[in-house]
Amino acid sequence: MSAASPDVSVSFDGRDPADVMLAKADAAIEGGASSIWLATHLFQRDPIATAGVLLGRHASLRIVLTALSPFVMHPVYIAMAAGTLNEMFPGRISLCLGVGAPVDLANAGIDATAPLAPMRETLRLCRALLSGATVDHDGARFQVRGQALSVGRQPVPLLLAASGPKMLRLAGDEADGVVLSAGASVEYMEWCVRNAVARPGCPVHAFVYTAAAEDAAAARDRMRRPLSMTLRGGHHARNLELAGSRLNQSDLTAAIAAGDHARAERMVDDDIVARHAAAGAPADVARRIAAYQAAGADEVVLAATRSAEEIKTVLAAAKL
Repeated sequence: MSAASPDVSVSFDGRDPADVMLAKADAAIEGGASSIWLATHLFQRDPIATAGVLLGRHASLRIVLTALSPFVMHPVYIAMAAGTLNEMFPGRISLCLGVGAPVDLANAGIDATAPLAPMRETLRLCRALLSGATVDHDGARFQVRGQALSVGRQPVPLLLAASGPKMLRLAGDEADGVVLSAGASVEYMEWCVRNAVARPGCPVHAFVYTAAAEDAAAARDRMRRPLSMTLRGGHHARNLELAGSRLNQSDLTAAIAAGDHARAERMVDDDIVARHAAAGAPADVARRIAAYQAAGADEVVLAATRSAEEIKTVLAAAKL
């Protein structure tokens, strides 16, 4: 890889056609991204199949499967997928667990209430299975009776996507790193690191919506749609409060539910973009990424990039 900062990576959300995704992966690697994070969004493209293709095409690439949910997939299958990929591409796979996007889960008829205990079970089950052990687990939600993965021990780092205090503490206590959602403000990330991630030294991976262009206004406009979709979630209330952001989440949710994205995007003004993304001219983006790093991000994961050319632009900005 080239000499980009080792703690800047790129995420793909599964919405791109195959040719666009492959071109974006090429651009990320050429730009020096340390890894590609493949998101799991229901009804979009499958990250496990995509990971196999990308790992086979690029010998130095690292992939993070993000964020596989036990409400969608049994922990045994999650461990099988990560273990198989790591057997084929040793040392190049990390696994991020998470509950999943509430709207996606609801649209698939999946109930993910009271997620803390199932996530704890999943984290422990995946770690035990990937250790190569024969596992006996009789949990409240999942059971494994005297079974081991046929791939044997696979040292796959286990990360946990978290937002609420209890899930953040679980990540700090038991995971190999915590993953913070895109749309987080610097102030919210500081709060997470200071008050919620219990274990000192627990790596923090921060997704950051990013757009860089010489036309700074155009770059900011690019962020309004993804921020409107993300910040409507109730779990972002503390994030908005700590940032001092004024945003009516109920009105935002109603606008999106009605399909009125233009109205929703108007609610995401320049102040919201400035507080919850890294968008603008390249130098502005570089300063914003540095602010997330100073707040405690060990890795910044650039999100919401649309094209190979845009990936080149934002990675170049991250180097400034």
